[in-house]
Amino acid sequence: MLRLFSAFSSGLRPEMLICDVGALRLRFPRRDDFAAWADIRERSRAFLQPWEPVWPVDDLTKAAFNRRMDRYEHEMRADSAYPFFLVERANGTILGGLTLANIRRRAAMSASLGYWMGAPYAGQGLMSEAVPALCRHAFGLLALERIEAACLPENAASIRVLEKAGFRREGFARGYLSIAGARRDHITFALLKSDITPL
Repeated sequence: MLRLFSAFSSGLRPEMLICDVGALRLRFPRRDDFAAWADIRERSRAFLQPWEPVWPVDDLTKAAFNRRMDRYEHEMRADSAYPFFLVERANGTILGGLTLANIRRRAAMSASLGYWMGAPYAGQGLMSEAVPALCRHAFGLLALERIEAACLPENAASIRVLEKAGFRREGFARGYLSIAGARRDHITFALLKSDITPL
């Protein structure tokens, strides 16, 4: 059963933005997540770095995490991005993260999806559960109409996650993002609200 709360709902604080799907929960990051977040990111460093922008030297420090939280809170208040940690509902273990960023309102009503999974939890189908749940959340309570995503052509696992969630390939973007210190081409995908079958 899917349970959703929205930042648009009266009386809810940003940290109450929750999306439950099965044994998983998507929730807004908290400042007391620092130790658990830094631990899973450090243990996943070699696994993640080939697919991400270069990490700042101080990326896993408390000061950097606090700056990250400041940015998260500002972006959420501005309705420009909504970050989530993917956790186990039973014990709160942080498994990975997803972000709806670059939110455009007015005629666009769209956002860009990004995500990462901790190395110990990769390959278990967890992100394939989380992505569709977050997309339904975005189309429903965040009132979006289109979600875009992009991944490196050799990232077969990410391509599977997107295609399984119903994303369709739309194009090829040259030099789309700087990944691991180099401009890299990406395959672009999109999912429309009209692509989703109602629950």
